[in-house]
Amino acid sequence: MIDVDALNVRFGHGTRGVHAVKDVSFKVNKGESFGLVGESGSGKSTVLRAITGLLHHVAHINGNMTVAGEDQGHKRSQRFRRRVQMVFQDPYGSLHPRHTVYQILSEPARIHKMGNIDSRVLRRLEEVGLDASFRFRYPHQISGGQRQRVAVARALITEPDIVLLDEPTSALDVSVQAEVLNLLTRLQRERELTYVLVSHNLAVVGHMCEGLAVMQHGEVVETMTVDQLRDNTPTHPYTKRLLRASLGYDRSALESLEEETP
Repeated sequence: MIDVDALNVRFGHGTRGVHAVKDVSFKVNKGESFGLVGESGSGKSTVLRAITGLLHHVAHINGNMTVAGEDQGHKRSQRFRRRVQMVFQDPYGSLHPRHTVYQILSEPARIHKMGNIDSRVLRRLEEVGLDASFRFRYPHQISGGQRQRVAVARALITEPDIVLLDEPTSALDVSVQAEVLNLLTRLQRERELTYVLVSHNLAVVGHMCEGLAVMQHGEVVETMTVDQLRDNTPTHPYTKRLLRASLGYDRSALESLEEETP
């Protein structure tokens, strides 16, 4: 479903420019979940935005990207935008504060000229565990977990094949994180969705994904299966330190990661 080959993303020009993503390559099969992990600033979210076409006006992008069998250039087709949706990190910032939940969910359906909008909105709310009364509420009237459920419902309104998840639980309380992750897992199983999940949390990736790529300073330093992650058998030193740090507070692991931050 997704084939990214030698992707490069640069912001700015000359010596003041930033080479944010360097020769990143990975593949994701239909119905699978693939994780991009690494510390903040490693280029994970930039990869997702490059796939969606959100960066072409602000960055220099080269490399090859094939999504659902179609080569992706500088512009994305209407078909692509219907088949590929994204859930952003901040469930409050990604929802229009002056629109009701109904307006938020119905807008993508209207853009793509889909029929039966009212019933679509109600079905999506039910799918994510919210009752019909939520369609009259505004984002500030619901909790963070409920807002993220609305964001997931919005992503599903166009019946996509691929959902890109940019740190979908990092802004939520730990107890709510588990609920949203279980929701995403159930929806993937029921709809045969393909996920690309960006996270700095290896436990989340281990729960959701079959494979992952570890990024550092814009590069993929290691690609591995989740079984290798669970067996604690990474080969790259950075992955080993990242895994060690994820197991709990460890001053030496933290300092070793900080030393490599430019």
